This record gives sequence, structure tokens and C-alpha cells, in this order.
Amino acid sequence: MQKRWVKKAAPSEDQVKALSQTLNINPLLASILIQRDIDTYEKAKAFFRPTLDDLHNPFLMQDMEKAIERLHKAIRAEEKILIYGDYDVDGTTAVAVVFSYLFSFYKHCEYYVPDRYSEGYGVSQAGIEYAAANGMTLIITLDCGIKASDKVTLADSHGIDFIICDHHLPDANIPTAIAVLDPKREDCTYPYTELSGCGLGFKFIQAYAQKHRDEEEVFQYLDMVAVSIASDIVPITGENRVLTVFGLKKLNENPSPGLKALKEISAIRNELDVSGIVFTIGPRINAAGRIAHATGAVKLLIASTEQEALDLAFAINEKNDQRRVVDLDITGEALAMIEADERIKNANSTVLYKSTWSKGVIGIVASRCIEKYYRPTIILTESNDKITGSARSVHGFDLYEAIEACGDLLDKFGGHRHAAGLTLDHENLDAFIQRFEEVVSARVTDEMKSPVIDIDAEIQLDTITPKFLNILKQMAPFGPENLNPVFEAHHLHIAHSLSAFKDRHIRFFVKQENTSNVLAVVGFDMIKHYESLVSGKHFSMAFTVEENVFNGNTSIQLKIKDLLVND
Repeated sequence: MQKRWVKKAAPSEDQVKALSQTLNINPLLASILIQRDIDTYEKAKAFFRPTLDDLHNPFLMQDMEKAIERLHKAIRAEEKILIYGDYDVDGTTAVAVVFSYLFSFYKHCEYYVPDRYSEGYGVSQAGIEYAAANGMTLIITLDCGIKASDKVTLADSHGIDFIICDHHLPDANIPTAIAVLDPKREDCTYPYTELSGCGLGFKFIQAYAQKHRDEEEVFQYLDMVAVSIASDIVPITGENRVLTVFGLKKLNENPSPGLKALKEISAIRNELDVSGIVFTIGPRINAAGRIAHATGAVKLLIASTEQEALDLAFAINEKNDQRRVVDLDITGEALAMIEADERIKNANSTVLYKSTWSKGVIGIVASRCIEKYYRPTIILTESNDKITGSARSVHGFDLYEAIEACGDLLDKFGGHRHAAGLTLDHENLDAFIQRFEEVVSARVTDEMKSPVIDIDAEIQLDTITPKFLNILKQMAPFGPENLNPVFEAHHLHIAHSLSAFKDRHIRFFVKQENTSNVLAVVGFDMIKHYESLVSGKHFSMAFTVEENVFNGNTSIQLKIKDLLVND
């Protein structure tokens, strides 16, 4: 599948020159900073040298005062409190953070995570009934609840109050809870709107600690906050950047027993970054709720001893191995269904249904299908006599709006422009597939039909020096809205040592015409280019610049994003 290279607009030369001189850095790096709205010394200082003092006052959030007042009232009266959270990484880390903090000084609290299969996403009737049967009078929701108006009303009939902590986009009507913490509320003026669900839970306990205890107590949970930010794919800007910087420091130097155990069973030897969390820690935590019940993940994250944590981590790792087998099997079935049907193969969208597919992995399967058939994709299965599904989008296409246009055919749906979930009745399936295809066909552009590589800047290889890499590294942690810069370079040729490894990957040393720098290159899943490169033809390359540590030696390495061999 041919990828489109889209180069970002370059800032003005005067702007670049001014910031380059102010910060004493290469103009190319100054240009990249300006593209990311870091265009003054003050912004650069906050970006490169974040401190915990940069965190916003949690009481700037709408309803925070009410939330803390209600929680403190419950603690003083020794009420039973239920911490209720979603079953993904963001939800389980949020539950672990808030529960661990409260339980450290208040024992009349429990946690509850709904079952993905029997209860589904969000606040469930079963959860309310559990709280009522066990004498709970306060429920604190994390990473869910903003659309649970009916459940708040139900809880109220049982004498149970709600504090909602959710970072998802609210409907026009906010639930009538005691307090609703959501920085995306229209009437909320909190300075940062992109917190993860766990990040929001952290702000909640930070507020309580500021008012009634010692704020330092809450910083021990930043490793779990960093895991949530990475796994929930929220922007790593502003307050999230601060939380991630200090969370990664904790995760790498002194992690909680649960995260330490996950690192051990994942055989992580180097320092973890955002990408490392996404590919190692996150999937294992998620696997608990995909294959069994997500309480297994919470138990691991709140474990107090290393041995307990290791035992739980091994169990979760087994679930992750099972998840891999299941999602690869279903992906194979899904791709075969597309191949076998010309109508589906040539459509602008993919919507596939099979009643026996595991609800826990259909989101992963949707993403895998997009890797081969690049278009908005929905994978559906059966759950509780309904059809339920996970949807994933492509670059530039607003998936949520497209699903919303089919809303009259759905029981419920939620999500955002990149990913969503939905539920519908069996009799609406055919109509939904047809409508969704019509909506996508009307809105998708030709440009959206091919994957995009965003290029930050063109570069000459002689520019890539140890000093250049050192400053580049300080721009981390990388993630959404602060991605590792991608460069393009042209007129390249193999300097020496072209080789393939594991039948999938390539490595070589590269040189550019009229330059002296020779740099190591690695290309994962780039074996398709091997024969073309053997021919000796010149090529262009899109890549990131990374530090490679091998056998105690540190060197610069270019990691291929895409490669175009000249005809």
C-alpha cells in the first residue's frame, strides 16, 4: 500500500532564526519546536524542563470542591465507598490509583470493574445493584459515567450518591450527580482538557490530599498515570507531558510492585518510554479484561508485595498469550471474509459480523484489518442477544460523526473521531451496514484512502550529529501531538553492509550524495525493499533518528518509516 508523504508547513525564516539563536540549537530543531507551538524561551523552558509545580491547581476544575466535600463527608461518617472503573488500561489504572490512595488511610471502600461480556462498557445496573446490596452510599466512577444519567437516577433511588470522574465528551445533559468532574464540560474552565481517565482520578486525589492530607502522598502513583496516558493514546502535551515525564521516571526507577512485575515478565531491559508501554505493559493489563475479568488487572496494580505481584503478573501474561492467539485467528477469518466478497473488497468501509468472535479482541482485529484494507472499519460480534462492535478510523476521517449519522439504527454508541464502540439489534444489521457504507462513501476523500506519513522536515544527513540527537532526545516523551520527529532525505545510497534478518527486517549503512556522514539504518518489516536496494539504485527515505545501545556501545541509528527507490 503506497503511503503519502505529507510535509508540514515550515515556519518563517525570521522565527526560526530568532528561536535558534535564543536556545542555541540547530535551526532545523527550532523549526520543529515552532511547528509544535514552542516558539518562545518561556515555552521551551516549560517543555524541556518540566516540574511538578507546573501541574494545574485541581480546584480549577468545575465541581472539584463539591466532590472533595462529599468524599470527606463520607470518610468522616464512615460510609461505604465504591470505586467504579472501566475494564481497559485507563480504567483499571484509575481504579488502582484512587482505591490505593483511599485504602491507605480509609478501609471502608471497595472497587468494582464491570464484566466486558455480561455488563458491557460504563456504569451497569449490576454495578448499582451490587453497591445497594452491600450498603454503599457513595460511588466514584472513573473513566466512565458521563453518559450514565439513568444509572445515577437508579442509584439515587437506592440512597447512593455519585461522583463522576470522566474524560469523555459529555452529552448536552450532564448527569445529576453530586459532582461531575470532566474537563470537557462546556462550563468547565480547567486549563487542560486532554487528561486520561486515570489522570483525572489523580487530580481528584491530589485535590483531596491538598485539602486534608499531604500532597506528596499522591505522587507515588504517577507510574500508573503514565501507563494510562500512553495506553489511552491521549495527547502528550501540557499537563499530560508533566505527568508522563515524572511517571516514566517513577516507572523506570522505582515502580509499584505490580508494574515492576509486569516489566520483569515482559523481559524489559532498557528504560521504558511511551512506545514501550504501548507494546508491552498496556496489552498485558488489557488482556485481563479481554480474556477474563479485569479485576485481575486491578489486583495486580494494587498488589503490596513483589511476590504477590509476580504471581498475578504471570497469570495476566498467560491471558495475554491467549489473547494473541485469539486475535490472530479472528483477524485471519476477517481478512478471508473480505477477500471472498468482491462487494466488501471494493467498498469504502469494512463492516464484518460473526456471532462467535470474542468481544474482547474485536478492536484489535479492526486495527489489523486497516493495516491491509485502509478504510474505516467496524468488527461486530454478539453479546447478550445484541450485536456489539468496535470501530477504528483512518487518518483524517471522523469516525464518530459517521456512526452518529447512523444513530437511529443503534441502541447506543460512544467514542471519538479515531475509535468508537456501538450496540444494535440484529434486525438493524443489514440496514446499518448499508447506511454506514453510504455515509463513509459520501464523506471519505481520495486522500483519506491511503496511509499518511507526516514529515516534519527535510534533512541532510550531515546535520545528524550526537549534539543534534541529544537535543532531539530531550523532546521526549513522544506520543500524540508530540510525535518523534520524522525526517525525509533524498539522493541516498547504500554505503555498505546491506543485510536481512528474521526474514522480515533489513539493516544497512547509508550515505547521501555530496555528504560525508555514514549512518546505521534499520527497517522493521521492510524486507520488501531488499531486492530493490541490492540493485544499487538511489532512494529517498522517511525516518526517525534514534539512539542505539548495543553491547555497551551507543550510536546514532535511523529507523525507516518508508522508503522510495528511484526507478
